[in-house]
Amino acid sequence: MSDQTRIEWTDATWNPIRGCTKISPGCAHCYAETFAERFRDVPGHPYEQGFDLRTVPAKLAEPLRWRTPKMVFVNSMSDLFHRDVEDAYIREVVRIMRRADWHTYQVLTKRSQRMRELLNGPLRDAAEAPQIWWGVSVENRRDGLPRVDDLRASPARTRFLSVEPLLEDLGRLDLSGIHWVILGGESGPGARPMRPEWVESIRDQCAGAGVPFFFKQWGGSRKSKAGRTLDGRTHDDKPPMAANPAPDDRRRTAMLAEELARVMV
Repeated sequence: MSDQTRIEWTDATWNPIRGCTKISPGCAHCYAETFAERFRDVPGHPYEQGFDLRTVPAKLAEPLRWRTPKMVFVNSMSDLFHRDVEDAYIREVVRIMRRADWHTYQVLTKRSQRMRELLNGPLRDAAEAPQIWWGVSVENRRDGLPRVDDLRASPARTRFLSVEPLLEDLGRLDLSGIHWVILGGESGPGARPMRPEWVESIRDQCAGAGVPFFFKQWGGSRKSKAGRTLDGRTHDDKPPMAANPAPDDRRRTAMLAEELARVMV
């Protein structure tokens, strides 16, 4: 986990799972895989095993270390609902999010069917927790739009879409029950192009539906040069963070000790 991140729409990342496998066209140029594979076979490095999927129980308690409320992107280097992550471990991750409730958590998945099933079942209480936002990736019509339907069929209190990388015109979106939209183009070598009219269409649809819209980047091989302004301005809207107060240091330290002892058992 890092309390420093260059992801524009969050404050921090937390990775109690590392690694993933490709599932759709949005995964083709996965930044997380590229980063992790640089360190394969480097002794002692967190990504010594490259992008192979594995759980990291020692990281479960990390959110309890932060005194001040943060927006936390959960599993920026994986997918909580990957088929090889056991239900019991998912419940442990969610339990920490419920316990360290002074942070706001952004859970993003491409495995929307499994998320829908769990949120309608054993994770029902967590679905309604105000500090946990549940989101799906939407890169195209064929793969992305069915995920939006799964998300809408989940009893989530806050639902969001990460439309990144946007690979084609999505047409008319059903934004009912959606509370936030992030949009961005692909970046890095071989980045696939994103057309301005695709972006403008989604921005305008969000405005018409009253959905906060966050434009992350145009992307491309030189994303810093391309920037993130749209029609002369940035778009940084978000839903409000959960307003749960942070515990005092004594209580928070005790909670952290309890969780560390639990991991060691």
